[in-house]
Amino acid sequence: MTNTSVMARPVAGAMSPAVAAALLAAGIAAAALAGAWYMQLVWGLQPCELCLKQRWAYYAIVPLGLLIALAAKGGAPRALVLAGLGVVALAALGNAGLGVYHSGVEWGFWPGPTECTGPIGNLGSAGNLLERLDSVKVVRCDEVQFRFLGLSLAGYSVLISLLIAAIAGWGIARKRA
Repeated sequence: MTNTSVMARPVAGAMSPAVAAALLAAGIAAAALAGAWYMQLVWGLQPCELCLKQRWAYYAIVPLGLLIALAAKGGAPRALVLAGLGVVALAALGNAGLGVYHSGVEWGFWPGPTECTGPIGNLGSAGNLLERLDSVKVVRCDEVQFRFLGLSLAGYSVLISLLIAAIAGWGIARKRA
């Protein structure tokens, strides 16, 4: 008599862990971008230079996650799927690091980049100084525009990025099994 327990057999139509991880990572990154754009366009919160840089990882993770899911579903080599999930995890971890840096700038733990925390550069001659000052719109990286439960949006980006990295890591661990 053979053991045919339900746990030993894959469920028909079940999603593989790699596909699930890739789709979850892409979905969470897309939701983070949608939230950022909503806050910018509807609430009027203008992103600083570091905020815009934190979006780069999400812009990369969305299509990469979808490609990984398609590749895994299509039977791509295991090494390729694992490498793709590894890239997603690394991008998310790098973004978490950038978010920690940004949060530290906001809290005054260290100085931020001069583009958004330093003095305004050359504004030209005194004759058109007022005209140039009206056109210069610097969104400071060290001033928090919005906090919820004590965290700024940079802090939430850290948490979201760590979640994406953990999901990609879960997909890698489960794909190896």
